[in-house]
Amino acid sequence: MSLDGKIIRARAPLRLGLAGGGTDLSPYCDEFGGAVLNCTIDRYAYCFIEPSLDGALHFAAHDLGQSERLPHSPAGLDAASLRIHAGVYRRMASQFAAGDLPPLKVTSYVDAPAGSGLGSSSALVVAMVEAFRTLLGLPLGLYDVAHLAFEIERIDLNLAGGKQDQYAAAFGGVNFIEFLSGDRAIVNPLRVARGFLNELETSLVTCFTGVSRHSDTIIQEQQRYMIGADAGALDSLHQLKRDAVEMKQALLRGEMAHAAEILNRSWQAKKRTARSVSNRHIEDLYDAAMAHGAIAGKVSGAGGGGFFMFIVPPQNRVALIRSLNGMQATASAVHFTAEGAESWVARGFG
Repeated sequence: MSLDGKIIRARAPLRLGLAGGGTDLSPYCDEFGGAVLNCTIDRYAYCFIEPSLDGALHFAAHDLGQSERLPHSPAGLDAASLRIHAGVYRRMASQFAAGDLPPLKVTSYVDAPAGSGLGSSSALVVAMVEAFRTLLGLPLGLYDVAHLAFEIERIDLNLAGGKQDQYAAAFGGVNFIEFLSGDRAIVNPLRVARGFLNELETSLVTCFTGVSRHSDTIIQEQQRYMIGADAGALDSLHQLKRDAVEMKQALLRGEMAHAAEILNRSWQAKKRTARSVSNRHIEDLYDAAMAHGAIAGKVSGAGGGGFFMFIVPPQNRVALIRSLNGMQATASAVHFTAEGAESWVARGFG
């Protein structure tokens, strides 16, 4: 295999979790079945693959300010500090190249802070798998890319989390995704009326809380409650799944007020799944947003920090953004995307 000076580029979109987040976690989805509704946005995880010029492996994550040069060997991969880069390289080599991938330079960056709650780490794995798919000419469909990314992240690297992020990043758009026993997933793209989708986009504000959180602690707490059959946590997860179904109907029918009601209800249910989902800073941001025109809000992702999303009448959006930006947060408008993971071949610059 030769790149002949070419560079493989790939990107995969980040997502907002509108409803059902948490029900894609095992063991809940294995026993009861999970359902989530999410939409991808115009923030991406990127991966670039190019030849190594010195026979070594080169991994870099520019958004994290990290780079490393490693021996082209299993021991070199074991020593990697950029575990996602090494994990994807190792899996693609072992599964699709008989363990014999050449030394490469794999570079990444993400349009959101680590711990954003936008599914950024999973989108990065999807972007990397997509880049290697093009590099190796693999006949992988979207389900294959998503499932492989899930296995690398959750099984190979043992990183805690659910299943929705990989499928959102691979497929893109607005999707109602069902997770069933036996590791099965069904992605249902929603044909939301263009006018309503524009109205929803114009009514959304995303807000980085200023806190990058590690979701592992929250997810592990949620899973302990699931395993222990905590009645309150299980009831809340059942509610979150019902909310995903109801949110799907609200979007398809173009019912903004109903969508806002579900978002608020889901936020209250989500907080009952683990104590660390919310904190004083998050509650202060929510209260301030409600006082400045928002009609609904929920943290995207596991909680504890990351990104809040708010629904606000469009005429109040600018005032809400200004208010939140005055509270050590970073608020902005957001735009939906219809495409999922993409890859292409570029010639080197210079």
